Amino acid sequence: MAKAIEEAADIGEQLRRDGIVIRTFDLWKTYLMGEVEIHAVRGVDLEIRKGEYVAIMGPSGSGKSTLMNLIGCLDTPTSGRYYINGRLVSDLSDDELARIRNKEIGFVFQTFNLLPRATALHNVELPLIYAGLPKEVRLKRAIEALRQVDLEDRMHHKPSELSGGQRQRVAIARALVNNPSILLADEPTGNLDTATGNEIMGIFARLHQQGNTIVLVTHEHDIAMHAHRVIHIRDGKIERDERIK
Repeated sequence: MAKAIEEAADIGEQLRRDGIVIRTFDLWKTYLMGEVEIHAVRGVDLEIRKGEYVAIMGPSGSGKSTLMNLIGCLDTPTSGRYYINGRLVSDLSDDELARIRNKEIGFVFQTFNLLPRATALHNVELPLIYAGLPKEVRLKRAIEALRQVDLEDRMHHKPSELSGGQRQRVAIARALVNNPSILLADEPTGNLDTATGNEIMGIFARLHQQGNTIVLVTHEHDIAMHAHRVIHIRDGKIERDERIK
């Protein structure tokens, strides 16, 4: 046991030195449906470096959403190892995974997931409240995050008073506020019209230029083309991994 812990620490340290934020080794996720085993993710080996802009693309049922849940520490693998920012997270408890999610990963979802009765500012503050930061620090960082997405002037508005694009900007600001290692976006333009979707993708491009690591999950080819690297998933496996920029 001690040797395994030491080996994991050595691997983690090497990954950090190499600037690798995400590394999976032979990652599997298997579900039991009655007596039938469904292999949603099949032996995925994946490496994403700090500052990359990666799209994970695949049709419905390809396993991309399951892979996203594993990368986002929303689920645990059946087998295999997963390191985030040099830390082995595939064996952590639910409580430890929750802390990793809050500290290391900023989530942006298709449905925004905002509190309807809270202002934009309070929605952005939430991860900092969970992190236990004092009010003065929370306010300063939340306002700065809203400024990054050009929404400082709407900070006191509730979601019902904002357009779809503005709500997604609030969600992006909330994802940024903890300075996470990864921005993980799941179909971030799925509920938006084409013009608004392009505006949101423009924000992601700007955030990437500022040094953020972005992992975008999508089934839309034109959205995936905004990334610099596209990983195609089919039948739970990486079918193709290509750099496009």
